[in-house]
Amino acid sequence: MIQISRLDAAGSTRDEILSIVDRDGAVVLENALSSEQIAAILAELEPFIAGTEPFDDEFVGKLTTRTGGLVARSATAREAIVHPTVLDAAESFLTRFAENFQLNLTQIMRLLPGESAQALHRDRYLWSKHLPREVEPMLNGMWALTEFTKENGATRVIPGSQRWDWDRKPEDNEAISVEMPAGSMLVYTGSVLHGGGENRSTSPRVGMSITYVLGWLRQEENQYLSCPPDVARDLDPKLKALLGYTIGNGGLGYFSPQEPSRGHPDTLPPEVTVTDPKENDFAKQDLAKQSIF
Repeated sequence: MIQISRLDAAGSTRDEILSIVDRDGAVVLENALSSEQIAAILAELEPFIAGTEPFDDEFVGKLTTRTGGLVARSATAREAIVHPTVLDAAESFLTRFAENFQLNLTQIMRLLPGESAQALHRDRYLWSKHLPREVEPMLNGMWALTEFTKENGATRVIPGSQRWDWDRKPEDNEAISVEMPAGSMLVYTGSVLHGGGENRSTSPRVGMSITYVLGWLRQEENQYLSCPPDVARDLDPKLKALLGYTIGNGGLGYFSPQEPSRGHPDTLPPEVTVTDPKENDFAKQDLAKQSIF
């Protein structure tokens, strides 16, 4: 059986990562987060995680809690989202099919003791099966905030299944439990078959799911509500763009102001919503002279 390859997050190149991802559909990057970063993420999100109840749903897990909105809620989680090695790989992987890419989902996935194994699935089915097979819509990261073991429900992956016919049914014994120490992350495509494992331990398995998607697809998590302009305004410009506060593929994402004023165009790029108000006069003067299309 093919095993999941492992690289060091700090010493790996984009090409090394993507060559394995293209072959196997997944790769583990070790030492992606420090113990200090893990502790900070868990501390910053503890009130939100504690207040999250499981869904009454077999697929998402009746003993699994899913806490989103991480950009607005955790400064340290933002560091993971813009991890330079991961972003470099995501950009190269996704801009084969789009002019830019964006943040899709931010979520703490906590598998409680007694959780059963999740059905193996492809995340790309979020957008049904209408996208052509040759278009890969997303690149995902599962960050281990606790150790991932077979006993506590480590993510299971079937290497190479991104090339399978979609009608082929997976067998549980074909899946590998991706065991990894805290601070590691599993990078995997939207087409590879995977699923959470069964937690037979006495402790929760805590992972942080950060996924990226083509700039012309709707995001799974509504980032404009999870991180509205008044919160996003003070973030790093790179993170603002990932949230979707930027024009995608030429003209996607513009908005019309509620009360246009003289000299103000009817359509504005989303960057204006997260621009410092002191700078808006310049933006208005510049935009009044041109169309965004």
